[in-house]
Amino acid sequence: MASIHWGSNWGYNISSEQQEFAHKLIDTAGIDLIHGHSSHHAKGIEVCRDKLILYGCGDFLNDYEGIGGYENFRSDLCLMYLVSLETSTGRLLSLDITPMQIRRLRVNNATEADILWLRETLDREGKKLGCRVELKGHNTLSLMWK
Repeated sequence: MASIHWGSNWGYNISSEQQEFAHKLIDTAGIDLIHGHSSHHAKGIEVCRDKLILYGCGDFLNDYEGIGGYENFRSDLCLMYLVSLETSTGRLLSLDITPMQIRRLRVNNATEADILWLRETLDREGKKLGCRVELKGHNTLSLMWK
């Protein structure tokens, strides 16, 4: 696993250089999972040769509440990524995502409307990278690829 602080803090763009670097980590360094962080909100997800790339996980807990200017990115919403890998190969078996909401420095269950907003956003951004995000149950999202 590689955990990398990269990319811009706000916005959904993933540069070609960032994507190429992620692919090289998988191809030449044998990395099975890339945990990208820097963005204060979730970004698109990619599966490259059955290896998971989380380009921007967002903040799980932050102190940005009340800071204005980036509300449309919904930094109050955070995600728990529940990854299942094949132990012998590192191949991605599944990714379930549990949406949460940060309020008053506490992590709370996200509302149904917030879960649907996150599903739409992650699905829109993931489609650019060959992945889809679907609702699984009433409060879990699931990554689909291939």
